[in-house]
Amino acid sequence: MIKNKMVVGWRETINLPELGIAQINAKVDTGARTSCLHTFKTKKFEKQNASWVRFWIHPRQRSTEETIICEAPIIDERLVRDSGGHEESRYVIESICSLGGQTWPIEITLTNRENMSFRMLLGRIAMRERIIVDPSKSYLIPFKE
Repeated sequence: MIKNKMVVGWRETINLPELGIAQINAKVDTGARTSCLHTFKTKKFEKQNASWVRFWIHPRQRSTEETIICEAPIIDERLVRDSGGHEESRYVIESICSLGGQTWPIEITLTNRENMSFRMLLGRIAMRERIIVDPSKSYLIPFKE
């Protein structure tokens, strides 16, 4: 810890308990503004007079064996530019992120990351005032469910 900030590696295993995702490897990406989660299917629906999204994910890297179906209220829909400069409209949800014994709410955009190495990116807004990244290290934080 540096001034109450957690030092993490460029990749860490996190928990998204509100979504039922007990364990997912995330790339800790200071170049990404917002966090992003892989979904291979999304369906918007109405619940409690609000817009929600149901989405299907494969939480394990390079594997489609396990599928988790999640639901969350849509808090926004944003135009996001990826690292290749391509723009895409994405649903934005909010969920609790758990890492190193700490939990806090983060915004997450939903998109298909099937061809990417990591099923999740932890963006810099989620890290603000909590995390310092050591890009020479990986998995510095012991995983706790």
